[in-house]
Amino acid sequence: MTEISYDEHGLVPGIVQDATTGRVLMLGYLNAESLERTRATGKVHFWSRSRQELWMKGETSGNVLDLVDLAVDCDGDTLLIRARPAGPTCHTGAASCFEAAAATGTAAEADAAAGDEPSAGSEPGFAFLDDLWAVIADRARTRPEGSYTARLLAGGVDAAGRKVTEEATEVLLAAKDHATGGRADLVAEEAADLLYHLLVLLAERGIDPADVVGVLRRRAG
Repeated sequence: MTEISYDEHGLVPGIVQDATTGRVLMLGYLNAESLERTRATGKVHFWSRSRQELWMKGETSGNVLDLVDLAVDCDGDTLLIRARPAGPTCHTGAASCFEAAAATGTAAEADAAAGDEPSAGSEPGFAFLDDLWAVIADRARTRPEGSYTARLLAGGVDAAGRKVTEEATEVLLAAKDHATGGRADLVAEEAADLLYHLLVLLAERGIDPADVVGVLRRRAG
C-alpha cells in the first residue's frame, strides 16, 4: 500500500463508497488513530475537526459503516474506504450525503390516514432504491404510529409476503394487458409496488438488500 501522506494537521480525507452499489456515501477525515481503530474494529472511524475527537460513524444512530477494504490513491493523500452501510449515511436520513432526499420526507411513505399505498419516486435509475431502503429500515426500527410501512411490518411475514404475491400478480396482469395494447405506465406502477413490498419483506426478515445484490454479482461471475 502507498504510504499515507497526512496534511499539516495530521489528517487525510477519506471517501466512503458503498461496497455493494459503488455509490459514494460521504467524505470524512482520518488521522493515524482513527485509521488504526477502523482497521482494528472493522467499523469506520473518523477524526472530528470541530470537536477535536475520535468518533465512530453510527455510534449514536446505529448507522455504522462496516469496513470491506481500504485503498490509498497514487499520491497517498486520499483514502478510498469501501464499506457496507447499516442504514442511511447522511444525518438528514438520506442514503448518501450527496443526495437531497431524506428519510423523513420521501414519496415512498404512504399517507396512512388516506389508506394509500406507496408510490414510486421521481429519481431516475436504481439509486433511489437506496433511499427507499433507508426509509423502510428506519420504519422497521422506529415503528412510527400512522406509518403504512410500520403497519405492514407489524403483520409479520404473512402480511408482507401476501402483498408481494398480490403485487406480483398485478405486474403479470398489467404486462399481459400491455401486450395487447394496454398502458406501459401501468406496468411501471405495478412493478414499483412490487419492489417496495419486496423490500418490506426483506426488512421484516432482517435481510439486507446488499445480500441479494451479492447473490446477483456472484451469479454474474
